[in-house]
Amino acid sequence: MKILTAHQPLYLPWLGLFHKIALADEFVYFDDVQYQDKDWNNRNRIQTHVGPLLLSIPVFNKNHYTLRLKDIMICEDTSWRKKHFKSIAIAYAKAAFAKRYLPFFEDLYSRTWEKLVDIDEHILRFILSELGIRTAFSRLSDLCLDGKKSDLVLEMCLARKADLYIFGAQGKHYADRAAFDRAGIRLEFQDYHHPVYPQLRPGFEPGLSVIDLLFNCGPVASLDVVMSGNLTREQLVSRYFSVDAVQSMGSP
Repeated sequence: MKILTAHQPLYLPWLGLFHKIALADEFVYFDDVQYQDKDWNNRNRIQTHVGPLLLSIPVFNKNHYTLRLKDIMICEDTSWRKKHFKSIAIAYAKAAFAKRYLPFFEDLYSRTWEKLVDIDEHILRFILSELGIRTAFSRLSDLCLDGKKSDLVLEMCLARKADLYIFGAQGKHYADRAAFDRAGIRLEFQDYHHPVYPQLRPGFEPGLSVIDLLFNCGPVASLDVVMSGNLTREQLVSRYFSVDAVQSMGSP
């Protein structure tokens, strides 16, 4: 039995993405779809002493309705890399795991990045490794598919021989459930409950980048936080597959 999920490239993603990936056997990096302006592909929030700060990567997005995410180029005529590293370094200088993670971001922002999907993927792979999530990783652009929206997801599931596909919460609004049913592919729609964890500032701010969690809690505890109060892989498998399947399927 194979569990598949996918998501568009995100900059400094939030916790919910990693919960979804941790449930699956394979994750498809959805880089060959239309770019959406003012989405989370090139921006996200961190916590600072004055509250949440939005960090945005400047991109060339003229005529973006005709552009694919894999073709979005980064504007390198600004000092955004210096600004992002400085903001992260100041925000998390006193965090418990600052010494572990600041070197990664210093190296990240010392490089010149041409395409948005490449820096997003680099960050994603690093965080997956830190969290100990070993789900197989593929790029949509390598699969040579040509469907749209729900049809594209179904085509991908058939190509990757998936038995179960995990949509995000918004998938309920566009998934063609009847088509998946005819194809024998089960569907799960993520319902992520944001956990509370220790932050540097009083109160709790949900919906930040996962790096806020990593800087504060470190690699060992962070995956437990991500999964806390949410559907586990074992629960997902037992919901859709037989007892024998549950016993034979370990963590991805």
